[in-house]
Amino acid sequence: MKPYPVVEKRPHQIIQHGMIRNDEYYWMREREDPQVLKYLTAENDYLEEVLQHTLPLREKLFEEMKGRIKETDETVPEKIGDYLYYRRSGAGKQYPIYCRVKDEPNAPEEILLDQNVLAEGSEFCSVSAFSISPDQTKLAYSVDMEGAEVYTIHVKDLVSGSLYPEAIHRTFGSVYLSGGAEWANDNKTLFYITLDEFHRADKVFRHTLGTDPSQDVLIYQEEDDTFSLSMFKTRSEKLIMTYHYNTVSQEMRFISTDEPEAELTVLQPREHNHEYYATHHGDSFFIITNDKAPNFRLMKAPVSAPGKENWQEILPHREDTLVEHIDMFEEYLVLHERRYGLRQLRVSKIDGVSDVRYVHFPDPTYEAFVDANFTFNTNLLRLKYSSLVTPFSTVDYHMDSGVWELLKEDEIPSGYDRMQYVTEYIHATAQDGKRVPISIVYKKGLKRDGNNPVMLYGYGAYGGSSEASFNTSLLSILDRGFVFAIGHIRGGAELGRDWYEEGRLFNKKKTFTDFIACAEYLIQEGFTSPKKLAIIGGSAGGLLVGACMIMRPDLFNVVICKVPFLDVVTSMSDPTIPLTTLEYDQWGNPEEDKDAFEYMLSYSPYDNIQPVEYPHLLLTTGYNDPRVAYWEPAKFLARIRDIKKGDNLAMLQTNFSAGHAGASGRYDFLKENVLDFAFLIDRMASSKE
Repeated sequence: MKPYPVVEKRPHQIIQHGMIRNDEYYWMREREDPQVLKYLTAENDYLEEVLQHTLPLREKLFEEMKGRIKETDETVPEKIGDYLYYRRSGAGKQYPIYCRVKDEPNAPEEILLDQNVLAEGSEFCSVSAFSISPDQTKLAYSVDMEGAEVYTIHVKDLVSGSLYPEAIHRTFGSVYLSGGAEWANDNKTLFYITLDEFHRADKVFRHTLGTDPSQDVLIYQEEDDTFSLSMFKTRSEKLIMTYHYNTVSQEMRFISTDEPEAELTVLQPREHNHEYYATHHGDSFFIITNDKAPNFRLMKAPVSAPGKENWQEILPHREDTLVEHIDMFEEYLVLHERRYGLRQLRVSKIDGVSDVRYVHFPDPTYEAFVDANFTFNTNLLRLKYSSLVTPFSTVDYHMDSGVWELLKEDEIPSGYDRMQYVTEYIHATAQDGKRVPISIVYKKGLKRDGNNPVMLYGYGAYGGSSEASFNTSLLSILDRGFVFAIGHIRGGAELGRDWYEEGRLFNKKKTFTDFIACAEYLIQEGFTSPKKLAIIGGSAGGLLVGACMIMRPDLFNVVICKVPFLDVVTSMSDPTIPLTTLEYDQWGNPEEDKDAFEYMLSYSPYDNIQPVEYPHLLLTTGYNDPRVAYWEPAKFLARIRDIKKGDNLAMLQTNFSAGHAGASGRYDFLKENVLDFAFLIDRMASSKE
């Protein structure tokens, strides 16, 4: 086999709590060091050479995956005022085109933003803010061209089609959620959030259209470096809310959209371990809070006196139901709940207790979420629904009658018959006896003889629940006899707030042992065997699969570790890394707390590599990733090669034009899936018993 790239070791001592660690690859953090780029490039070249024999398979997988995309398509329009807004895609185009038409017969289409044009000459392009002014004559949008999640806001005149001269740089945005700019009702005032030197969203500014952004007014600065900021306009369009948060505490402030020069008013001052979220209706705030309610309860308070001392309970705490979010309409209140591991949507009249009905979902395990729903006075709740066997569907749920109106189900041009696949919701037993849910899908007719290849996915952090959503790319492995499974492990919130609490800080190892229990259960039930079992996870899920590989190298054959958090102690000891200070309550503070240091050190994958044979390993990273830096998988790869035994592959692929979420274009993103699946299929084939 071709020798892998050899990278230089440079001694670097880290002394904490009387312990000395030598991190010989610490120097990889220095982006300006030419040896860093040389090494990452050499690893890409090594991967391509070693996996050259998989090129025909990769080409076939890509054509399969592309064939399941309806390349020329458009979304179901959303009505805002006099217009219908939608996105459409075209054959061969990487990005969507944002459009609208007047809500009248034969109205011509207006192209608001063609992301393909924005992306010309760049290998990455992400749009975050997309905010229409109240009079619908202006569009504020933000663009990141590197994947570093640093956005620039532009404003387009939708009457003339020209851009306003100013551009607002270094603003907050997200590859995962739209947002980052909100209009006041005067149609000339724009609120936005900027990033500090450590990439933390910390300042809110007010901008007047047509003026120099350097003269913008700072209306709030977040001084606590353990908090970050986001912002949204309420569906009532009466208030702009700022949301100040870390992993266990939140605070909200608000300003009237009719009084943009007013000051932000605090709703309820922050308290440690107090999480709440509020939205607006008439003279009241409706608030979900974990105050005296681990799974959250629903409260109401007057806008004129919104502090906690004036909160009145509407819906009490329930032991079996986690309240995750709230949506308000003129006549209806919608709670996003989690029960028995599954998302529930509870619809009621505005009082929260009358005419209660739950949306019924047809599959045993699924994903359902509420879409933007721009209209306040409506009886229609726009949903997106899918499952492991049901393609993404756009649904209008009639909140007055409970009617489920399917507007569109994503078409799979190459053909798809959901009746050929089986999805189940099963349970493994954890070390302490807890039942851990598993969502699973496989081709009908599967024999449970232990000979099926399985890909097991997990995340298990931040209280984020893993959803059983449809993914057309998975069909390429399901049709090759694979089983795909999701372990709903602790650290997520599938089974309530306690499920999250039991998977963070000094309980973090339960996340890993739950995942191992899921793997063992799939073997026990005859789905697979260790030689045919693969695990995959990204970000905190990359930590999960990395830690499980270190703890139980005998249990898995292939590990795919995407943008992984692997050097836990060193990263959480560095407050200059963007997420560190926000996440002390998630992982611990190893600088200040010796017990936290020792516990984190006991599971940090980078610090626990042993001289044993590990599974085949594929690591992927984005060079511009601000959340989990490229050096974490790069260092891990170098060290595991130093220590491990055996000839199993350990490889790294770096996308030099992307960040945490990977490639931005839809075809480029497919190619990342192709690499993962080709590595998976190839390594499984090479390890037949």
